[in-house]
Amino acid sequence: MIERFAIYAAPGVRSADPVSALLRRRAEQWLGRGVSRDPVTPAVPDGWTRAAIDAITVDARRYGFHATLKAPFRLAAGRTPQELDAAVAQFAADSAAAVLPGLTLGRLGGFFALVPGAAAPGLHALADEVVRAFDDFRAPATEAELARRNQAPLTPRQRELLGAWGYPYVLDEFLVHLTLTDRIPNEQRSLVERTLTDWFAELLGADVPVDALAVFTEAEPGAPFELHSVHHLQPATVRRRSAETTDSEGAR
Repeated sequence: MIERFAIYAAPGVRSADPVSALLRRRAEQWLGRGVSRDPVTPAVPDGWTRAAIDAITVDARRYGFHATLKAPFRLAAGRTPQELDAAVAQFAADSAAAVLPGLTLGRLGGFFALVPGAAAPGLHALADEVVRAFDDFRAPATEAELARRNQAPLTPRQRELLGAWGYPYVLDEFLVHLTLTDRIPNEQRSLVERTLTDWFAELLGADVPVDALAVFTEAEPGAPFELHSVHHLQPATVRRRSAETTDSEGAR
């Protein structure tokens, strides 16, 4: 039995786009795991050990490389995974792909993520529609789930969104990000920032297409999230600078 579902943007999953594919390969080498059944060869930057990277990516690795569109939710009573898949497939068939422009490394509340370097109205509009379109599939948040979320320092608006949509960072509070680490202690942040800047150097500044919606699943509380299905969005024109598509395994 599946505990929770989520609808994510997962660049590079079942995509022919070379920039997206390189981005996913580099991110999954860093995290040390993939979200599909495809094998991943973990890689280690110079000056690091695998154990040291694993220690700062516990949650990031569990969730897998993704950008949240519809945060993890339990299915509402009477809803089935097959119905959710069909609804996402229909939505994707009627919706245009978007772009994450000017990929850059960001520090968000103590953790690091890849974020847009410019405004991304198409991606924000897509995220808003996903939040609204699939809320009928979401079971209401339990008291325990709300209490866990309320432990964070939320603004009044974020608490309002949490009550309405089960997640505080949606609609006008949405910030697209592809998480790379857990919260990093202050004394390590400069080192981690330099390491990640080098690790993703050939991709920073590139525009990354978001050409599909990916349904992820969590089998049980605390289990790794895994790719369940991919639903391609309708093609959209993507303008981007070219990114180097050569890569090497192992230390850099």
